[in-house]
Amino acid sequence: MSTVNKLKEKTFITLLMLLLARLGIFIPIPGIDHNTFNNSFGQNGLINFLNIFSGGGFSTVGIFALGIVPYINSSIIMQLLTKTIPELENLQQEEGEAGRKKITQITRYLTLVWALIQSTAIAIWIKPYVFNWNSHFIIDCIITLTTGSIIIMWFSEIITEYGIGNGTSLLIFQNIVSGIPKNLKSYTINIYSKETITNFLLLLTFFIVMLMITILIQEGKRKVLIVSARQLGKSNELNLQSYIPLKLNQGGVMPIVFASAAMTLPIYLSNRLKNILTNKILAFFLPSSFMYLPLYCILIIIFSYFYSLLVLNPEDIAKNLRKMGASIPNIRPGSDTSKYLGKILNKLIFIGSIFLFLIALVPSLVSYITQIESFKGLGATSLLILVSVAIDTAKQIQTYIISQQYDNIME
Repeated sequence: MSTVNKLKEKTFITLLMLLLARLGIFIPIPGIDHNTFNNSFGQNGLINFLNIFSGGGFSTVGIFALGIVPYINSSIIMQLLTKTIPELENLQQEEGEAGRKKITQITRYLTLVWALIQSTAIAIWIKPYVFNWNSHFIIDCIITLTTGSIIIMWFSEIITEYGIGNGTSLLIFQNIVSGIPKNLKSYTINIYSKETITNFLLLLTFFIVMLMITILIQEGKRKVLIVSARQLGKSNELNLQSYIPLKLNQGGVMPIVFASAAMTLPIYLSNRLKNILTNKILAFFLPSSFMYLPLYCILIIIFSYFYSLLVLNPEDIAKNLRKMGASIPNIRPGSDTSKYLGKILNKLIFIGSIFLFLIALVPSLVSYITQIESFKGLGATSLLILVSVAIDTAKQIQTYIISQQYDNIME
C-alpha cells in the first residue's frame, strides 16, 4: 500500500471515530427535563468549563456526557502516582514497553472507577430535573454514562494507534471547535455601523496577535548543548545538533486548566451555599473582586511549577546524561548538572506562566474593549489546546510521510 493510501486510511479512521464521538453527545439520557436543565445551568461557570472538554455533553446530559474527562483525570493521577510510588516508577522506566503497557492498563481501570464516581455524582445532581427519580433511573444513568466514557476512551486509543495524532487531544480539539459557532452566533456585524466594524477589526487583530503569542509559547524552547565523550575524543568543536530542548511552556495547557477549574469553584459554591459568612469569604475570589486576578496569576504560577517539574525532573535528566556518557559543556556531571538544569527550568517556568496569565487575560480584555462577549467563548485554555494539538498533529503527519518515504527508499 502506498504512502498516500495509508494516509487516507488513517485519516478516514480518525474522522470516523471523531464523528461517532460527536454523535453520541446528542443522544440524550431519557427521563430528564432537558429544557429546564439547560435554562437552569446555562450561565453556570463550572458547567461551561466542563463543556469545553465534553463538547457540550454536560449541558445536554447525553450518553457521552462525561466524554474523555475521566480518562484525563486518570492519566493525571497516574502521573502523580508514578512519581511518588517507586514500584510504578520502576515499571515505567526499567521495564520498557511491557511496563508502559501495564501502566496503560492500570490507567484504564482507574478510568472505569473515576467514571463510576462521576456518573454517580451526576445522577444525584440532576435529581430536580428528572421526571421519575428512583433507583432504576440512578442505575441506568450510571451504567449509561460510564459505558459512554469507556467507549470514548476506546475511540481515543483507536485514533492514537490506527489514526493520525493523539486520540485524547483530538477529541478535546473537536469539542472546543464545535463550541465556537455557538459562541459566535449571538454576534452580528452591522456593515453600516463604523463602530461595529472597528470593533470587529480590532477583535480580529487581537485574535491574530494572541494566536501568534500562543504559538510562540508552545514552540519556544531553550536549547542546552550537550557533548559526549566520543565527540570530545574526535574534535574539540561542539556539535550544535546535540542539545536538550527545554520548552518555555513545559506544562502545556494543564496549569491553566487546573487554575481555571480552581477559580470556578468559588463561583459555584457562592451560588449553592446560603451561609452569610461563607459567602463573604468566597466574595474575595469572585471575578468582581480585586483579589481575583492576583490569585489567578499565583495559581497559574504554582501549577506551572508543580506540573512542569512533575513532567521533567532535572535529576532524571542528569542521570540519563551520565548513563549515555554525555554532559553539558563546563558543567560537572551529577548534582552540578541537576542544579544547572533546575535553574534554567525555574526561569523558563516562571516566564512561561506569566505569558499564560497574560493570554488568559486577553479574552476578557478584548471583550471589554470591543463589547463582543462571544470572544470569551474562545478563552486561553481553548486556544492553547487548539494550537498545541494542531501543531502536534501536523508534525505527526509530516513525520509519518517522511518515514514512509525513507522506508520506500530503503526497499
